[in-house]
Amino acid sequence: MKKLIIHSLLVVISLVWLMAVPQTFNPIILKGPDFLRFYLILVLGFYVSLFMLNSLKETISGTTFYFVGLIFLLGIIKLIRGLMLGKPVGFLVMILIAECIVTLIFISSHVNEKIR
Repeated sequence: MKKLIIHSLLVVISLVWLMAVPQTFNPIILKGPDFLRFYLILVLGFYVSLFMLNSLKETISGTTFYFVGLIFLLGIIKLIRGLMLGKPVGFLVMILIAECIVTLIFISSHVNEKIR
């Protein structure tokens, strides 16, 4: 339950920023720089919480992987929308690649813990 609260708190922080600065609840309709700021707040906050839980020797639950999947799905949706509109999506692609690498690191450590 503690893990769910920590992850939810960071999602709420990014949604509060989304409501305060661009004044919307829909991150898909945001223009490039605003979406990248929102997405970086969401991703960095979430991975900081993962590193924090990992350093406290807490196990990573299945719910955490659902959060990771939903955050990645949001980035993929925005990537597809940007490609369809012909917008530059280079920074978003780099963020998604980095997110994949970090997720693979956490999945491999999760699998290693399950094996032991």
